[in-house]
Amino acid sequence: MADRALRFTIVAPAGFATDPQAVDRAVACLEGLGHHVQCDPTARSRWQRFSASDDERLAAIERVATADTDVVLMLRGGYGFTRLLDRIDFAAIAEARKRWIGHSDFTAFQLAALAASGMVTYAGPMASYDFGATTPSAFTLEQCFGVLGNDSWEVGCALDGPSRNWQSGTLWGGNLALVAHLVGTRYMPDIAGGILFLEDVGEHPYRVERMLYQLLHAGVLARQRAVLLGSFTEYQLNANDGGYDLAAAIDQIRSHVPVPIYTGLPFGHVPDKLTLPVGGRCALDVRDGHATLRLSDYRL
Repeated sequence: MADRALRFTIVAPAGFATDPQAVDRAVACLEGLGHHVQCDPTARSRWQRFSASDDERLAAIERVATADTDVVLMLRGGYGFTRLLDRIDFAAIAEARKRWIGHSDFTAFQLAALAASGMVTYAGPMASYDFGATTPSAFTLEQCFGVLGNDSWEVGCALDGPSRNWQSGTLWGGNLALVAHLVGTRYMPDIAGGILFLEDVGEHPYRVERMLYQLLHAGVLARQRAVLLGSFTEYQLNANDGGYDLAAAIDQIRSHVPVPIYTGLPFGHVPDKLTLPVGGRCALDVRDGHATLRLSDYRL
């Protein structure tokens, strides 16, 4: 039984449920942990590659924002939030004081909400991929409910980068493609002195490097106190690469950025992931490859 039962609403403002049984498993997982769960109709519908039409998905966002719930849980990512950003009333959503959690395409919503209203959201597990896994990650569950259940949270992990470092700032970021996508728009938060975290899936190292260069040339990277790189998964090197891999791409960016860049953050399209409050505060303490992240200032 959970220490404090939370009311979850599963919603799909982007892609449809590719595995409908995962929705059932997610509900069973959360209820088995002592929480209450309801599913918005979009969690089980499909229209083209989306869960529903743009109008219906926008209505779902508005509906769950005012629902009798504590946590709005994304079903999955995919694609769809970009089509809705200019129609979302972020001020009203922030005023409703719900906790929104997910990752991947959800990054667009998170950064736009932070830019528009200073609203804190959570980069973390989703219903389909995480809570709906055949065997949900114990690490992911511990981190998620540790953050949601406490005013602050501390976690240790191994990070590869400068051996000694202490930094503190606004924690922000998410999926690299979505962060790069928002550069130059009003949906990109203006964060100076922040801790930026990034991850991606299905992006070849040269494309990862190109997006990092976009953030470099836009002045985003140099304004941060540290950059934390999570998992970059589901790509395959080929003969044309000639030894050019993800490590080479990251080394290239490191040589052009006067900001510490670390790899190994447990976050991304992987089973074991942290829950990171986007817009909260992070104190980062690195000592000889071991890092402590102290998360705070994220409660509504």
